[in-house]
Amino acid sequence: MKVNRKTFLSTLPAAFIAVIGFWGFWNPLQNRVHAAPAEAESSLPVPKYEIDPYWPKPFPGTQVTGSIGGICVDAKDHVFVANRQDIVEKETETATNAPPIMEFDSDGNMVNSWGDMKILPKQLHGCFVDYENNFWIGGSRDGIIQKYTHDGSKLLLQIGTKGVLDSSDGLDTGRALNTSKTGFYLPSGIAVDPTNGDIYVSDGYGNTRVAVFDKNGQFLRQWGHQGSAAETEAGVGGAFIKIVHCVVIDNSGLVYICDKQGDRVQVFDKMGNFKRNYMIEPRPHYPNTRPTLWGANSDVKFSADPQQKYMFTADEWRDRVAIFDRVTGKQLTTFGRPGHQLGEFDHVHTITVDSKNNVYVAETGTGRRVQKFRMVGTE
Repeated sequence: MKVNRKTFLSTLPAAFIAVIGFWGFWNPLQNRVHAAPAEAESSLPVPKYEIDPYWPKPFPGTQVTGSIGGICVDAKDHVFVANRQDIVEKETETATNAPPIMEFDSDGNMVNSWGDMKILPKQLHGCFVDYENNFWIGGSRDGIIQKYTHDGSKLLLQIGTKGVLDSSDGLDTGRALNTSKTGFYLPSGIAVDPTNGDIYVSDGYGNTRVAVFDKNGQFLRQWGHQGSAAETEAGVGGAFIKIVHCVVIDNSGLVYICDKQGDRVQVFDKMGNFKRNYMIEPRPHYPNTRPTLWGANSDVKFSADPQQKYMFTADEWRDRVAIFDRVTGKQLTTFGRPGHQLGEFDHVHTITVDSKNNVYVAETGTGRRVQKFRMVGTE
C-alpha cells in the first residue's frame, strides 16, 4: 500500500517531527565534518612489547646525545637519529657531542654519522627516508627542509632559505603568514609520496598547515588553519589547534597529520579532503581540556604488514606509546610510563617502526635518548 508522505507526517506527534527535522539538518553537517564513527570493537590481537636493553650499543669515545629531534628507518631496518647537539654545560667538560645524524644497524651499531649544523636546518626535527633511499630532514627553528643522499655525502634539494621564515618579519618573532610557496615557518615533519615523489610537509610550529610540493620542490597546494577548542571538540577537519607535528602517508595513499595539542590524528586524502579523526583519550582528571600543554599525539607510524593493521602514536603528554586498531580506531594498549629507567620515558617525541614491528622511541628535552622495543607476542 502506498502511503502519502504528507498524510503520514500529519499523524505523527509534533515533537517527533521536530526530531526528524533536526536530524535532516545535523546529518549533512556530520557529512561535512566527517567526524570519526563511534569506536568499534576490534578483532585484532593485542600486541605486547618489551624493552631491548642492548640497543643501541655504546657510542664511540665520549660521545653524548642531546635532544633527539627525529627518528626514522630505511628499507634495510637501519635507524637514523637526528641529534640536536645541545648537551648541557657539565657534559661539555667530560664528553663530546655525538654527530648530528647517526645511522644504526638493527643490532644497534653506529654504522655511519655525518652532518654540519652550519648547513643543516636549525633545531633538527622530523627525519624521513624515502622510497629511493634518500634522507630528508627539517628544522623547527628554521624555514627549510633538506634532502640528502642516504650517506649524507651530498645535499640534493633544499626548499626554503636557511634563516628566512614565512612570518611577518621573516623571523621566529613574527606573525605566521601560512602562505609561502617557497619556504616554511618552523616545519616539523616530511613524507614523500612513493607513487610520484610529491613532498608533504607539516608546517608546523609557526604555521598551521600541510604544504605539498612536487619532486622538484615546486609548490602544489596546501590546507589547514589555526583551529579553536570548539572546532577540535566538534572534530572539524583541517583545524589544527596549535602545532602541526607530523605527516605520514599510509599504503593506501591517505595522509595522517598529528594535531598535537588537539590530541588527535587527522586523516586526509592527498588533495586535503578530510576523511576522519582518531581521537586520543582525554586525561581523566582534565576532561575535554584543549589545548593540552604538551599534546597527546606527536607522531604516528604503522605496523609493517601490507594492511598496516596497527597504528602507533607517541603520547608526549603521558610519556607513552599507544597502539590502535587502524581500521576501527579502537585503542588496544599502551606501553611506557614517565620515568628515567629502561622502558620508561622522559619527554616522548618521535617514533619509528621497522619491518619486524620493532618500535623505536626518541626522547627530546630532558630525555635525550632512543630506546628499542620488541614485539614479544600478544596479550
